[in-house]
Amino acid sequence: MPKSAYPVDKPFDAIDHALIESFKAGSSEAIEKLVERYESRLFRFGLRMCGHQQDAEDIAQETFLSAFRHLDRFRQETPLKNWLFKIAARACFRRRRKKKGEPEREISIESLKENNGDYVIPDFSETPDESVIRNELKAVIDGAVRELPSKYRMVFNLRDIEGFSTEETAGIVGISEQLVKTRLHRARLFLRNKISAAYKEGDRKR
Repeated sequence: MPKSAYPVDKPFDAIDHALIESFKAGSSEAIEKLVERYESRLFRFGLRMCGHQQDAEDIAQETFLSAFRHLDRFRQETPLKNWLFKIAARACFRRRRKKKGEPEREISIESLKENNGDYVIPDFSETPDESVIRNELKAVIDGAVRELPSKYRMVFNLRDIEGFSTEETAGIVGISEQLVKTRLHRARLFLRNKISAAYKEGDRKR
């Protein structure tokens, strides 16, 4: 398909387009380059969603296998990146459903209220060892993200980590834009609460 035929209202990625066309022409090198281009991002996404390296590897592999099975019919009406993450998101949800120990739940606004709505985030401006504090904060955030119910974790990862827009996230997950906004808002409040509580606990132990 010539570049001019690409949907004008969608972001165009010339590299992806060329690789897709090469794949459709039978190039095995295109397969290698597509894997090289997206493997690490899909692996990290799977790791953040599932928390286990083996699960993340399986999700990345499943995503590529499914993508290459259908790529010859991919019309590029959506960016390749979005399509791949949509496949990966479905793989994550399927994997979660197989694990009965992780029931789905809602995060209510009431459960996120603390100190009359005042959320305390630690101030590191006067801390001498910034790298230690940065690593400590990262560990707290990573732990808090893992505690998010998967449907909130999915939206948070796509919007705040991967940088997809609200519209793109809605398309990837298959929900409305308003629901994306609601879940993202509650996920962010949940994380702020967890970070605040972790550092309050740390202050009491010092």
